[in-house]
Amino acid sequence: MPDLQQRILDIVHKPQLAALATVTEKNNPWVRYIVAVGDGNLVLRCGTFVESRKVKQIENNPNVHLTCGVTSLQEMQPYLQIQGQARVTRDKEERHGFWNDMLAPIFDGPDDPNYSVIVIEPYRIEYCHPGSYDPEVWTR
Repeated sequence: MPDLQQRILDIVHKPQLAALATVTEKNNPWVRYIVAVGDGNLVLRCGTFVESRKVKQIENNPNVHLTCGVTSLQEMQPYLQIQGQARVTRDKEERHGFWNDMLAPIFDGPDDPNYSVIVIEPYRIEYCHPGSYDPEVWTR
């Protein structure tokens, strides 16, 4: 399992485009692209507007799903299917800790009142190999 966790970390440790699914108020799935970054504990974060639709959906139902890891359509590589619980924070320490240059064109700095951070704590991650139907599974 430690080898699997390291391979997962190799994918999530850098900012990347991911598809984030939330659940609407009518219990329908809703997917959008985000830029997510994972830490050494496999917790993922992304910045978002305080008043965004996904914030309202997460506050109503914290169950989320992410797909990430594919960076090229010409060269398939392992990718991740991540199930987790999300929370939205406006905590100053979280906002400053997650702040990066990619957010600068969107927000007026880490103290922008419109800026919040979504924290996703995975409980199941499938490490999917191209051409295989049997993913390796990490669980918390």
